[in-house]
Amino acid sequence: MDFGFLDGDSQVFTWVVLPLLIFFSRIADQSIGTMRLIFVSKGYKYLAPFLGFFEVIIWLIAVGQIFKQLDNFLYYIAYGAGFAAGNFVGILLEEKISLGTVVIRVIPKMDTTQLIEYLTAQNYGLTIMDAEGGRGAKVKVILSIIARKQIGDFVESINKFNPRAFYSIEEVKSVGYGIFKKKEKNSVFHSLAAGARKGK
Repeated sequence: MDFGFLDGDSQVFTWVVLPLLIFFSRIADQSIGTMRLIFVSKGYKYLAPFLGFFEVIIWLIAVGQIFKQLDNFLYYIAYGAGFAAGNFVGILLEEKISLGTVVIRVIPKMDTTQLIEYLTAQNYGLTIMDAEGGRGAKVKVILSIIARKQIGDFVESINKFNPRAFYSIEEVKSVGYGIFKKKEKNSVFHSLAAGARKGK
């Protein structure tokens, strides 16, 4: 039986398998790192160190393999590509999870009666203030603090009842004592994150 194909196994491992392992390891650790930084900024002080532990372990494994083969340029390319892809994947994960709270400021261009009635019926907490526009026109400013997962529905409501309204969205680190639309707690991760946030 001919086992000649085994002669190239070491070359395949060196030039294909190991670079791919470094690439995917770097994606994993950088994705975790991106999530860790986001958790730090949002005050999840227990989840951030937990993720940091795995981030460093994976990073050490990837770097250790590069140091074993300093003359293989493909490892450096895999490392850099994995770093770049990891940032992208981390941001996508954060957007998918949508943790945190935001404040939405709405300055309508027309009557706000229907918009306010609809948002109130949807259990959004609203603060409404009289203001004066840049050209002296009287306007209403609507403020609401909501979960990031609710941004899509809120903005859709604005576009439906006041399509030309100006609005801005900003991150909020912590909130308390207000009227908030109930969040859907349909994931284990949501419960874990909520518990970690309480330790703040």
